[in-house]
Amino acid sequence: MTDEPNRRAHYREPRQARSAATLARVLQAAEELAISDGLEEMTITGVSERAGVSVGSIYRRFDGKEQLITALTERMLEQREEYVAERLHLAEPSLPGVLGAYAHALLQSFADSSNLFPELLRTRGSSALDRGGRTITAIHRLLLDAAAPYADQIRRSDPKAALDTAARAILGACFHNSVRPDGCTGDARSAYGDELSEMAMAYLLTPDRHRPE
Repeated sequence: MTDEPNRRAHYREPRQARSAATLARVLQAAEELAISDGLEEMTITGVSERAGVSVGSIYRRFDGKEQLITALTERMLEQREEYVAERLHLAEPSLPGVLGAYAHALLQSFADSSNLFPELLRTRGSSALDRGGRTITAIHRLLLDAAAPYADQIRRSDPKAALDTAARAILGACFHNSVRPDGCTGDARSAYGDELSEMAMAYLLTPDRHRPE
């Protein structure tokens, strides 16, 4: 979803449907192994065995493990943008509905890969952080656009700035939950999503304590 026309390809892009399907299996296998064994323990051989493809076919696509991890990072970030966009599209058409969908989508997208997602951004250098930053910006924009039709319900003196603050607070709380060793899971995670969206709504519907003259 992120528009990056000049972005350099990190690996050889597939040109046929069959090749694209193979690449998808390789990246899925890499993600599963990275989650179960860790990035450092993940190997090209292990990925090939799990994906059911030859080692040579992986090396025809990637120069090595680092390039595979870069592609995995790209795939996971794109999937999170797409997932949040889908959930917002299906949200109840109201300000609480949009904020609730946003909070639950973020919690779920981080939970899907346990601590792998923050680890990818933290350990893979500036390029991963830059790409992660673009995804965060894109996800933030998705929320602002989805909530725009209901901006007249916001009672803060600057509705746009207030919505921006609420979006950042929810995103930060969801990310924090993903890196905590005792982060919410299951029903507790769902309840936490409700609480985050309710907190955001309470803020947005509360007039400024000191309105500007």
